[in-house]
Amino acid sequence: MESRERLVQTMSEVLWERGYAATSPREVRERSGVGQGSMYHHFPSKRDLALAALERNCADLLPATEELLSGSGDPMDKLATYLTRPLPALKGCKVGRMTQDPLVAGDPGLLKPIAEAFAAVHTALVPVIREAIEVGELSPDVDPERLAYLLSATIQGGYVLAIAAQDPSKSEDARAGALDLLRAAAPAPTPAAASAATPERNQ
Repeated sequence: MESRERLVQTMSEVLWERGYAATSPREVRERSGVGQGSMYHHFPSKRDLALAALERNCADLLPATEELLSGSGDPMDKLATYLTRPLPALKGCKVGRMTQDPLVAGDPGLLKPIAEAFAAVHTALVPVIREAIEVGELSPDVDPERLAYLLSATIQGGYVLAIAAQDPSKSEDARAGALDLLRAAAPAPTPAAASAATPERNQ
């Protein structure tokens, strides 16, 4: 593995563990085994390295989510899988937790890949919700845009609850609760549909 790749990979891991403010270039050099001269050859500043690492973290997480949501299959099943898939609840989201770092939150350049990653997930979620409405699995009164934001917020909030309690079940319960609400939002069958779905008993 080349020195640049080792630096980016190590910075990605340290950012996830500690955040940007608490990460020192020296620690990244020591953990990556890359010398100071080589590090500054590839990345003139800590910010340059952090930006590359943030872009890597976003690129690592997005493909699986987009593949899940854009693939074929029942839309409600895709939403259920999205909400119930295993997550590293006690480590936090590689992407989302960076917004809690004051140095990242105050730097539009560092925030940009994070905002773009969340926008990409939102863009993938909305058509699935619309399809669920079209096939009658969600009420037509549901706003796909707002519901997509709610699902993302539930996942990110679940990380916060789990870390605060040091209990991953808090994240699981939050996401299961969102799925319960989704299923409760299914329109009630009309009397005619219910009658057609119920086989007549032999007289």
